[in-house]
Amino acid sequence: MTHAITPAPKRTRAKSRNSGRRSDLDSIRNWVENSPYTRALGVQLDAVATSADETTARISLPFREENSNPGRALHGGCAASLAALGGQCVARAAMGEASGPWHTASVQVNYLAAAIGEDVTAQARLLRRGKDMCFVETEVATAGGKAIAHATALVRARMGGEPAQRYRVTGDDGGTDPGPMGPHVSKTPYMGRRQMQIEHMADSHSRIILPLVEANADLEEGIHEGAVLALLDTAGAMASWAETGPGAFKASTPSLQAQILCPSPKQDLVAYGRVVQRDDAIFWADAVVAGARDGLAVARGTVIYRIVT
Repeated sequence: MTHAITPAPKRTRAKSRNSGRRSDLDSIRNWVENSPYTRALGVQLDAVATSADETTARISLPFREENSNPGRALHGGCAASLAALGGQCVARAAMGEASGPWHTASVQVNYLAAAIGEDVTAQARLLRRGKDMCFVETEVATAGGKAIAHATALVRARMGGEPAQRYRVTGDDGGTDPGPMGPHVSKTPYMGRRQMQIEHMADSHSRIILPLVEANADLEEGIHEGAVLALLDTAGAMASWAETGPGAFKASTPSLQAQILCPSPKQDLVAYGRVVQRDDAIFWADAVVAGARDGLAVARGTVIYRIVT
């Protein structure tokens, strides 16, 4: 007598896929919520989901004084951090845990409005997936729906490859003049929490140290990408202020273009900023970030800064 037996491989494969997907999502949540930097900011991963049609993530950042500039405005580095987080969450979910490590090879952040003492939320979605990269859009808004920032990012998966060969950064002439603003800017809430040290801020140039301390660290690598983007932003801003000098001026970063060349090495970082073009109130400042110990490049970018004198 024979019996009809329904084979189980499809169910087994589906179960395996679902189990693997849960493992990927658990890994993403662990990275977001347990990286010391994001924990210090107070970041919360509300949701991350992937399907045949779309991959999305939603991240919340409740207001904290230590994430602000004077006047309780959310520091631009926090919005840039949400862009990096949104991009990586979506890319990790789309490509799977085995595709890592990952880095934000390119990101454009446009700052649309200030968040003053308000909670913000980032909504990220996959635009397109390639073999080893994902294009992701992230929108940051207040709870009331006011748009704060818009970002598009290219996140690269290194597929377990050997560490990148990084080029050597030229640096600067070694000046040690923090100017009249440097010591005070370093004490503002967000920058003070990061322990940023403005070593030089004169003649349209800046040099800033970001130490590898708990409040800046990534769970898996050295300094978190969000803190790296904040360092780039600050280097460009301080170079711009080094051209105008202090004053009761209105200032902001309208746009940041950045390329993170590799997962951050486990060492302090140094950023060099310099103004390359000025047109009235608008400054274009190039910035490069290197390992403070080895002098090799980690990130680079251009900050478009505005000072209304």
